[in-house]
Amino acid sequence: MSDQPNPVEQYAADRLPFFRRAFLALGFNGISGDYAEFGCYTGTTFNLAFQEYSRSRKHLSFLDYQFDRKLWALDSFRGLPAQSAPEDEHPSWREGALAMSVDEFHAACARNAIPREAYQVVEGYYDRTLRVDDTSSRLPQDIALAYIDCDLYSSIVTVFRYLAPRLKHGAIVALDDYFCFSAAQASGARRAALEFFSSNRDWRLIPYVQYGWAGMSYIVESKAIVPDRLVSEMPGFI
Repeated sequence: MSDQPNPVEQYAADRLPFFRRAFLALGFNGISGDYAEFGCYTGTTFNLAFQEYSRSRKHLSFLDYQFDRKLWALDSFRGLPAQSAPEDEHPSWREGALAMSVDEFHAACARNAIPREAYQVVEGYYDRTLRVDDTSSRLPQDIALAYIDCDLYSSIVTVFRYLAPRLKHGAIVALDDYFCFSAAQASGARRAALEFFSSNRDWRLIPYVQYGWAGMSYIVESKAIVPDRLVSEMPGFI
C-alpha cells in the first residue's frame, strides 16, 4: 500500500469544508440563486458542489424556505486559451492545458450520479459566450455562488464583467487561484478582484473561507446596506 496521498482525495478534502459552509450559509440566510462554475476541468469540483448542495438541503430541511439551485458548468472544454496579457503570465497556464471535452464532462457527472437535469453546460471561451447583455436562459442569471477557476487573469476579468450586473448582497464568490502568483506577476485572480472591487460604488467583498493552499472566497456585500463609513476602519475587505 502506498503512503502517498491520493491527489483527488486530497483536493476534495481541501474543498469540501468550503462547499459545506457555503451552501449552508446561502440556504440559512435565504440567498436564492444557482451555482455557476467557471472552469470545470475533471469535474471534481463540480461533483463536490453538487454533493454538498444536496446535503445542505437535507440539513436545512427544518426551514420553511428552500431554494432549488441549478448547477452551471461554463468552460471552453478545449483547454486554456493563449495568454493575452502580461498579467496572464504563469508557468502552468499554457495554451491548451487542462482540456476536457463536453462528453468527458458529462461522463464524469454520470459517474458521480449527478442527474443530467440538475445542471447545464455552457461551452466556449468566455470572450464569446459571456455576453453581459445576454439575459436569456442559456446563461446563469441568478447566481448565489460563483466558483471562478479559470486561471488566467484575462479570463477572470471577463467573468467579473459578466457577473457585474448579476451580483447581489449575500452571494458568494470563490477564487480558486487567488494565491497563484508567479515570479514576475501578482496572482491574476487577486489582481482582477482588486481592480474590479476596489473602486466599485455598489459592492465590496468580505473575506469568508480560505480553502486549499490557493483558494479564497468572499461574501458580496452591498454598500447601500452597509455604507463605506461603517467599515472604513476595518481591514480585510476589498
